[in-house]
Amino acid sequence: MLTIGYAAQTAKSPLAPFNFERRALRPNDVAMEILYCGVCHSDLHQARDDWGFSTFPIVPGHEIVGRVTEIGSAVKRYKVGDAVAVGCMVDSCQECDQCRKGEEQLCRQANTQTYNSRDRITKAPTYGGYSKHLVVREEFVLRVPDALDLAKAAPLLCAGITTYSPLRTWNVGPGSRVGVIGLGGLGHMAVKLAAGMGAQVTVLSRSPDKEADALALGADNLLVSSDKEAMKKAASSFDLIIDTVPVRHDVSPYMALLDVDGTLVIVGQIGPIDQQLTLPFVLGRRRLAGSPIGGIAETQEMLDFCARKNILPDCEMIRMDEINEAFERMERSDVRYRFVIDMASLS
Repeated sequence: MLTIGYAAQTAKSPLAPFNFERRALRPNDVAMEILYCGVCHSDLHQARDDWGFSTFPIVPGHEIVGRVTEIGSAVKRYKVGDAVAVGCMVDSCQECDQCRKGEEQLCRQANTQTYNSRDRITKAPTYGGYSKHLVVREEFVLRVPDALDLAKAAPLLCAGITTYSPLRTWNVGPGSRVGVIGLGGLGHMAVKLAAGMGAQVTVLSRSPDKEADALALGADNLLVSSDKEAMKKAASSFDLIIDTVPVRHDVSPYMALLDVDGTLVIVGQIGPIDQQLTLPFVLGRRRLAGSPIGGIAETQEMLDFCARKNILPDCEMIRMDEINEAFERMERSDVRYRFVIDMASLS
C-alpha cells in the first residue's frame, strides 16, 4: 500500500513529506486510515536522535486514531468502518510470561514499537502515525468507545496510558493522596485521571503561576516546590507522586514528601538522574520507581474509563505541515497541553 507521511531524514533535518509502502495485509492484520495523530515529546526526541538510537528516515507518531479500511482473512474483532486506535507498540512475541499476562510493553524479547523499530517478520523499519495509513496486527488494535471525541482521543494512546498505568499499578482510588510533578502533556492527563479515580490531587510546580490551570484540570491543590516552608509542611503527605518532567532534574527534594511506603514514579525523563541520598528511602521505606506504558488490555481499560468519566486531553489541532513549528513550540512549553495533527490536511 503506497502512502505518504512526514519524515525526518537526519537528526538535523526538518520533517518533510515522505512517500513509502505499507506492507500487504497478513491474515491477522488490520489496515486503517489515520484521522488524527497526537504529537508526543518523545517524537521530538527521536526525530532529533536525542536518545542515540534513532534510525533514519523516521516517521514519528504513536498516538493514532482512525477507521478500519481493510481486514485480513483471520481478523475477528474488527470490521471495515470501525473507529480504532493504535498506541506505542504494534507487536510482541505473544509467548513470554509478560505477554501472556497482558504486559506486552514488558515483552522479554522487546515489543515492536510503532516507529523506529523493526517488523518482527520482515525486519523492515516501522513507520508511525504521521502518515495517512497504517497496517497493524489485530492484537495491537484498540477500539475507540463511541463516547470519546475522535479528534481529542489520540493523546490517550501515550500520554493517557503512561499516566494511567502507574495509577492503577499503585492502586490509586478514593482517599489516595497523589502528587503530580509537571503540568504538560503527561502531567495534565495524570491530574485528570487521578481525580477521576477519586484521589486527592496536588500539582507540584516551581511557581504559583499554574494554580488556576491545575485547579481547572481537577487538582485540589498546588504546592510550590521552590517554597521551602511549604515543602517542609508537606512532608510525608503523599502516597504516590507521578513525575512527568521530560528532562534531567533533581528528584531528591520530592522524596521527603512521600509517606511511609510511598512511591515516586518517573514517567517523563529517559536518561540519567542526579545522585540520590539513601536516607529518605531507608528511614521512610520510600521507593523511587519507573513506569512505561501499559499493556493492550490496560490501554483498552483506560479508553473505556475515559469514556465513562468523560476524560479527554486538552488539545490544539494543527495541520501536518505545521509539525516543525509545533516541535519548536513544544520545546518552549508553548502548548496547552497536547498537539494533535488533523491528518485530513495531509494529501
